[in-house]
Amino acid sequence: MLVLVPMAEGFEEIEFVTIVDILRRGGLDVVSASLKEGPIEGSHKIGIVPDALLDDIEADQFEAVVLPGGFPGFVNLGEDERILRLVREMNEKGRYVAAICGAPSVLIKAGILEGRKATINPAGKAQMTADQHVDERVVIDGNIITSKAIGTALEFALELVEVFVGVEKRKELAREILARR
Repeated sequence: MLVLVPMAEGFEEIEFVTIVDILRRGGLDVVSASLKEGPIEGSHKIGIVPDALLDDIEADQFEAVVLPGGFPGFVNLGEDERILRLVREMNEKGRYVAAICGAPSVLIKAGILEGRKATINPAGKAQMTADQHVDERVVIDGNIITSKAIGTALEFALELVEVFVGVEKRKELAREILARR
């Protein structure tokens, strides 16, 4: 399975690295793609070199897109029409769309959370309707997977492994890294 993790200036480093690392340990092929030439600086001034530029990837190859949060990273993702279009197209095709921390706001902006359940960082809760918001650490509603914040990054990534690869792989990986659950 091929997974895309877009990155924009101001991304949350822990969320980004945890997602990419755990998915790769889970046997998934992950491509990080930036909105502009790298290295890309995270919200805490850590630079990371992406695997590719967003303009150079073939979006149809990917079976999932996972958006890291971080301020202003998630804002930058949500202001980029290429990301909004990608999120909409992935959702329309029934492919997985996942987001953590403030990044579920990108899903809201893309218009794909109508009639769906999701979670978001508590600071963004007002963006969701009472029918949409679920106060859980990780929420799965069909092909949409959301999580709250840095402190849920490992759970989120392991949940993605379970959804993408299976429960046995998640359990095996959790044992290897001594994760709780």
